Amino acid sequence: MPIPTEPIGSIPRPPELIAGMQQFATGRLSRDQFARLHEAAIRDTIVRFEATESPVISDGEQGKPSFATYPIHGLATLVPGGVTIPFADGHARQLPLLTVGPFRYQTYADAYLAAAQAQAHVPVKQAVIAASALSLLYPADGIRGYPRDAFHRDLVREVETDIRRCLAKGAHVVQLDFTEGRLSVKLDPTKRLLNRFVALNNQVLQRFTAEEQRRIGVHTCPGGDRDSTHSADVDYADLLPTLFELRATNFYIQCASEPDRGRVLRLIKEHAKAGQRIFVGVIDPNDPRVETPEEVRDRVLEAAEYIPLDRLGTTDDCGFAPFSDDTSTDRETAFAKIRARVAGTALAARALRV
Repeated sequence: MPIPTEPIGSIPRPPELIAGMQQFATGRLSRDQFARLHEAAIRDTIVRFEATESPVISDGEQGKPSFATYPIHGLATLVPGGVTIPFADGHARQLPLLTVGPFRYQTYADAYLAAAQAQAHVPVKQAVIAASALSLLYPADGIRGYPRDAFHRDLVREVETDIRRCLAKGAHVVQLDFTEGRLSVKLDPTKRLLNRFVALNNQVLQRFTAEEQRRIGVHTCPGGDRDSTHSADVDYADLLPTLFELRATNFYIQCASEPDRGRVLRLIKEHAKAGQRIFVGVIDPNDPRVETPEEVRDRVLEAAEYIPLDRLGTTDDCGFAPFSDDTSTDRETAFAKIRARVAGTALAARALRV
């Protein structure tokens, strides 16, 4: 059986779609005009994705404003001024704040999944945002008449619904994006915040059966955006032991861009639990150079020294454009890197005779 390989999710949007998103947001483009741009971008993304021979693809998150805010985009109960996330290159992203309850999603991810499946000829995975990230929407001074516990109950229900709708539509895997895991250690070195994040996400995950959990995964990375990161300086030793407490089967772990991959792999070997499959990052989306299949092969062979073959998979370290306005990587480079991942994983499988 070949070594499984999957993308994380996002692919850089075509320039005309990025412009269309901005024009639609300001009322200069009609809903129908934007829908046509979106459909064209999905169609082109699926064709290019399948040409890489990737056995599992995504829609490239073409219609998402960002990996984190797609469920709340356009929600009238939000205001600016939430948590600010600084990146190493000096730029920052800021979340909004919730002003009133009850909390409800504006958009569920199965809408993106269905649009991709209508075009695809291979299995499609779907990324969703974790409850821990959206928990940051709640203001520190609270909301009158809507206590934090009530918000958390609503949040857990909405995230569960998001996952269930994708599973029901036949997603190959539903992947929870948990980039805030590593960031939480930077914000709170005591790791109390990390523990709260994992406990909140487990409130969602424990609502699924063991069979359903086999189709659920978790992605962790130091938060890629515009070829920069927000928490690469956080030691994986402070994250991985707690990360593997999450009640999911598949773990997609950034590794290619780590300065000491061997150390990360040793930590994974030490802390991953029986039955958890590890998709090791073998492609660095922040590096403009396209890896060769042979480089990928060697990274897979290195990982195989630590992770049993029946639990090993490969992936990209992160999505190529988690935010819709990220143009730091072009589409051609992203798909070339994906082709290298697919080809290199196949070379490793042959070398390992699996």
